[in-house]
Amino acid sequence: MLYFDHCASTPPHEDVVRTMMEVMTKHYANPSSLHSGGVAAARLIEKAREQLAQLMNTKQGRWIFTSGGTESNNLAIKGVARAFSNRGKHIITSSIEHASVHEVMEQLKQEGFEITELQVDHSGHVSVDSVRAALREDTILVSIMHVNNELGSVQPIAEIGKLLQSYPKLKFHVDAVQSLGKLPIDVEGWGIDLLSGSAHKLRGPRGVGYLYIRNGLQLSPMQAGGSQEYSLRAGTENIAAIVASAKALRLAITSQQQFAKQAMELSSYLKEELEKLPELKLNGGAPQSPFIVHFSYPGMKPEVVIHMLEQRGILASTRSACSSKDDKPSRVLLAIGATRSEATGGIRISFGYEHTISDVDQLVAAIKDIIQTLKPLERGNTN
Repeated sequence: MLYFDHCASTPPHEDVVRTMMEVMTKHYANPSSLHSGGVAAARLIEKAREQLAQLMNTKQGRWIFTSGGTESNNLAIKGVARAFSNRGKHIITSSIEHASVHEVMEQLKQEGFEITELQVDHSGHVSVDSVRAALREDTILVSIMHVNNELGSVQPIAEIGKLLQSYPKLKFHVDAVQSLGKLPIDVEGWGIDLLSGSAHKLRGPRGVGYLYIRNGLQLSPMQAGGSQEYSLRAGTENIAAIVASAKALRLAITSQQQFAKQAMELSSYLKEELEKLPELKLNGGAPQSPFIVHFSYPGMKPEVVIHMLEQRGILASTRSACSSKDDKPSRVLLAIGATRSEATGGIRISFGYEHTISDVDQLVAAIKDIIQTLKPLERGNTN
């Protein structure tokens, strides 16, 4: 099988698996215990935390470990909202955020917060001017993702961060789940106060997320019951997964430049081939992550295409894994002006380290074959 669903999850690196097994075998003590086993386990967690700081060149903040990108986003957004609600209850985000941000905003509306959702252009980008226009005296948080998980659109995070430096009372959160370890990120240089990531998106273990928090920023904790992770995330730490996640990030950053170049060649080639097929429509536009190619087959149910690809030895997805079983039109595609038919028929291809041009050729051949099979069954497009 050819696996083109790396945005949903990645196969773990063999060194990561080896590290995780070794730590599970040797360091099973509770890190909160006072005996030597507990102290050794606690040291491993702190060493992993230090590794993250070195890899990301962050000296003005701390990293905490969560259960994944969803929890990191929840903790960052709710943590700021509830800690600073006395300053104001206005939050700015975009119309194409991941469900773990979008649905948190919907929850906060029920708590009396006012959410401004910035619209994006037809290529899926937020403008710095729209952020500027939305800022208010009572704005306490701006939360904008770095790379969109469906379109791959890369947002102007550095420029937004520069703008927000003039507003020291508000906080800037970035969902970097689809970019951490893949694209360059200057956390502190870009003025980011909180940054979320996820280990299983970069060949690490599932169940581990990263959250950078700038020094001096106090969040309202999500769960109580212990002093773990700076009292922000009570509960016994998953030592093996935490140590393995730090290794995964190190391996990803070491090969980041080469991997991005490889992915750029593959995505450019795939786009050129897909543009030759009049039945399909490419979605999004530059600047775009080289790891994601998204297209629509208007008039066709995406799950049909996904299953037909699988029958031909190819695994792909329709949108983010969190929303892939939802048969409603993609909220992200509707936001960029896609028709209902286009927004319902989206397919996402996401590249990994193992892919080659011949793999893309196999994918294109399968897509062409599927189009020929389905062409007689095409439904009329609905706008």
